[in-house]
Amino acid sequence: MGRRTEAALRRHRAASVVALAVLVLIAWTWLATGAGMAMGTHFRLALFPHLDEPMGGMAMGDMAQSWSVGRIGLIFSMWWVMMIAMMIPAAASTILLYTRVAARAAPPGAPAPPTSLFLAGYLLVWGLFSAAATALHFWLERIDLLAPQPMGSASRWLSGGLLVAAGLYQLSPAKSACLSRCRSPAEFLSRHYRPGRAGALRLGLIHGAWCAGCCWLLMTLLFVGGVMNLAWIAALTLLVAAEKLLPHGRAVALIGGLVLLAWGIATLLI
Repeated sequence: MGRRTEAALRRHRAASVVALAVLVLIAWTWLATGAGMAMGTHFRLALFPHLDEPMGGMAMGDMAQSWSVGRIGLIFSMWWVMMIAMMIPAAASTILLYTRVAARAAPPGAPAPPTSLFLAGYLLVWGLFSAAATALHFWLERIDLLAPQPMGSASRWLSGGLLVAAGLYQLSPAKSACLSRCRSPAEFLSRHYRPGRAGALRLGLIHGAWCAGCCWLLMTLLFVGGVMNLAWIAALTLLVAAEKLLPHGRAVALIGGLVLLAWGIATLLI
């Protein structure tokens, strides 16, 4: 490969790094400024956050029924942008490796498939997750398990149940299988790579599916600490990144699972 081609690859990679960084920065800025919500965000660390929320009552029921098409769209966009902010940092290594592989695999003189198609497929999966999270969000408010203003659990059963479920999943073979794909981008690309624009989109969808399979229960813990609680958003972002990027990421996932399991049991007992 000639010097000009190598220089073009470096410029392409640099542009991809900048684009991803800007995307993540915009997402975090939008979240930090309230994500369009009148209540805004908050930063609160609490071991048992449900103890600070109202339990049931007419006020919660009245607000839960105030969901309109506009609010559904806003909640969905909040979840999707939050997933972008949380997941792109951990997925960046795979996205950037795809950029290089696609450029090298392109026929001479032909442009490589744009990395944006790979990213679009990846984000589409998280958009589907966000739609499911929005539906769950609506249902939990309707049955008075989620306080509508702080958007956090108002029930020890919900908090404890989600913590225990997430802890058990962290220890499961399914988690291990999904995490191994996310931690081995070179192996993933060699197995699933297909040329062309359709191949780029398909690859992004597959990677997004493995990533969602790895992290979906962790993301539901936002209902425990508060969907708009920046402390919980940041903590889960760091946990996901540690699992996928650190040399002993699987050990991080196992330790995290044990902590979540113990935390969930304690929550159910208090």
